[in-house]
Amino acid sequence: MSLSPPTAAQEIELLLPPEQAYDELARYEALLAAAGLRPGQADFVHLRKRSVDARGRQPLVRLRADIYRQPPPAELFGPWFTFPDVRQATRTVLIVGAGPAGLFAALRAIELGIRPIVVERGKDVRTRRRDLAAINKEHLVNPDSNYCFGEGGAGTYSDGKLYTRATKRGDVQRILRLLVQHGATPDILVDAHPHIGTNKLPAVVAALRDSVREAGGQVLFETRVDDLLITENRLRGVVTATGEELTADAVILATGHSARDIYELLHRRGVLIEAKPFALGVRVEHPQQLIDQAQYRRPDRGPLPAASYALVHQTQVGNEQRGVFSFCMCPGGFIVPAATAPGEVVVNGMSPSRRDSRFANSGIVAAVELTDMDVRQHGALAGLRLQQQIEQRACQLAGNSQKAPAQLLGDFLNGKTSGQLLETSYQPGLVSVPMDEVLGTNLAERLRQGFQNFGRKIPGYATNVAQIVGVESRTSSPVRIPRDRDTLEHPVLRGLFPCGEGAGYAGGIVSAAMDGERCAEAVRAVVGA
Repeated sequence: MSLSPPTAAQEIELLLPPEQAYDELARYEALLAAAGLRPGQADFVHLRKRSVDARGRQPLVRLRADIYRQPPPAELFGPWFTFPDVRQATRTVLIVGAGPAGLFAALRAIELGIRPIVVERGKDVRTRRRDLAAINKEHLVNPDSNYCFGEGGAGTYSDGKLYTRATKRGDVQRILRLLVQHGATPDILVDAHPHIGTNKLPAVVAALRDSVREAGGQVLFETRVDDLLITENRLRGVVTATGEELTADAVILATGHSARDIYELLHRRGVLIEAKPFALGVRVEHPQQLIDQAQYRRPDRGPLPAASYALVHQTQVGNEQRGVFSFCMCPGGFIVPAATAPGEVVVNGMSPSRRDSRFANSGIVAAVELTDMDVRQHGALAGLRLQQQIEQRACQLAGNSQKAPAQLLGDFLNGKTSGQLLETSYQPGLVSVPMDEVLGTNLAERLRQGFQNFGRKIPGYATNVAQIVGVESRTSSPVRIPRDRDTLEHPVLRGLFPCGEGAGYAGGIVSAAMDGERCAEAVRAVVGA
């Protein structure tokens, strides 16, 4: 559905100071004035886009709006989607994983007249909270319910950033409107870098699940897939941990980038998978005020959102060039434990909707290519084995709990062991460890070159006012499950549709959701409805 303004709307674009742009009345009056109108002369002002332009001496806010002098079209306000009842549908699709790829695949399947059966190894969002508390407070990792596994996948409790560059893979606005219809703030339709927030995402995810069930689909929690039902190179279904066999006309595999047992299962059953490049590094944590002042060039940010950054640098160690870049930057956020098994330490970042934490954190990671892995020994699982080695070493060096190894950034750059660490947002706690021992010489040197470059771009960035926390290793899947470019079906195992981040075809909530929809459409093309 297109929401382009009809000819009756007057399109306005202007720059405003933050204090005016974020004041609803002042913004309304400024937009009307730009259209040559006074209050009362327009029936409705529809704000279409809002972004911060901080390139000049003072930050400004760019606004784009449509001014309606007559009643606006009803489709501006929703609801935009209705879902048919598929209880009597003749076709079914089994969807493994209830992250964004899986849930949006299920909703699209319903729209196409196919009954989805979603199986999720983890728990629903409400019950899942207890296991997250156990990681933070008791350092206990439940392999089936954690920050990565459970309803909504890793995205539910990992910030909820919705910005994507994958605009050619699907209709981004469609995904955002579906989220709004299920409880997300309408601001995500407007902001240039939309964000829901960790505190609000669980309710949205639960509403998506309810829509699937209300339309006749199934969502089964605490249902781990332990085997595949394969007959003559065709996937007929799966076997759960309890021994139950679930069959369907097709299987969409949307398990996320941390479902290592699924990769092991595919490898063991002889299903073609491939090692793929990924990225690995650390989380860096700064005072949010330092980032605000550097980006906005003012003493305090006022009504502006907590400032973020995007950094990249090309490094060289020996004869090998690798990119080092910021990843999943979380302004006003927290560092969280993202391990999926005991004996490993993994960190990730998240922000609440208000982004009001005193801390800013971001992954700073280096590209890991196939030549950096032991493909000869481990084959398709080479990247996964490298991840495991570094995560387990991080755990051992930090004392075999969920405390994370950390080092002051200035000390890391100067090769010094940190005698004392800073206050942190990471609840399980930090242990001073020379990060070279965790990361290895080459990776540490790449990150060191990156941080030195970033320090020249952001004043105060590369000093002991910041600390690095390890390890940020789940940036993307280290395995690709191949599929046909046109049919999206596995090239060898018919009936299998690899999907989303876990299969190597997405890199965030929106791109995963769009890939889920594409896979549902691909299933429809193969099995009908």
